[in-house]
Amino acid sequence: RLNEIHLSNRFGTSRGPLREAMRGLEARGLVTVVRNRGMYVRAISTDEALQIYEVRAAIFGLAGRLLSEKVTDRMLGELSHRLDIMDELAAAKDFDGYYHANLDFHDHLMSATGNTVLIREYKSLVDKLHLCRVRGLVQADNMLVSNREHREMVDAIASGDRYRAQEAFFRHVERAKIRFKAAVT
Repeated sequence: RLNEIHLSNRFGTSRGPLREAMRGLEARGLVTVVRNRGMYVRAISTDEALQIYEVRAAIFGLAGRLLSEKVTDRMLGELSHRLDIMDELAAAKDFDGYYHANLDFHDHLMSATGNTVLIREYKSLVDKLHLCRVRGLVQADNMLVSNREHREMVDAIASGDRYRAQEAFFRHVERAKIRFKAAVT
């Protein structure tokens, strides 16, 4: 439960801006309002998370397809640099560092598409998965596996083959879904 007075005191803000921020969280599907009881952090069931992964895979596949048509040497250099950092974080088993670098990597890919509708829908899905997604990455060196998939994605967009890129991006999320499913069962 989110306590308005406690949060207001904790963050040193008045309740008006806090209510506005909480309405924004509700609009993004991250909190639920229960009449006469208050606001609660929204729980995502395993079934709903799996459905979100399915839609996310389709959207991410489209991003790969779009990026294959926009790829530049500069973009590839930036992506390669990010992957090298993520390899180091995974090797060091720095889960927190890897998790944030992974989010930044995916955000960078989505931003590079330049498609604002695609970016907005993707972020909406990712926001809903934050609380349950982390479980899949911490199991059995999944950070290293995930980053190998990232390299496959970058190779696919570098090839300029839009179907290969779409498939690599789609497959990455499908594999993440499998990892998530294994972690919760």
